[in-house]
Amino acid sequence: MTGLPSSSALAAQSIAAGPIPQPAKSAPAAAARKSAEEFEAFFLTQMLEHMFKGVPTNGYFGGGHGEGVYRSLMLQEYGRVLGKAGGIGVADLVHRELMRLQEAQ
Repeated sequence: MTGLPSSSALAAQSIAAGPIPQPAKSAPAAAARKSAEEFEAFFLTQMLEHMFKGVPTNGYFGGGHGEGVYRSLMLQEYGRVLGKAGGIGVADLVHRELMRLQEAQ
């Protein structure tokens, strides 16, 4: 024997565990809010990347592929932090539109 419980034992365990919890009714609203915040963070990251394109690098330590990767990661984090700190209002507008479209269906 492999030591695995039989199917009847598994069925008994699942019945004893009770009903499967259903997602809360606010789950679509929470998912829409999260998507809106992620969109705002992405938007801010793109905006920051365009702002930093013209910033020259330091001659001694700057430049190269490594700095490009680091700068990209740094700007992603800046965008995420700016979005969490309140952002510029894009998440609120996107969330409102997502909820309006969801109600129309």
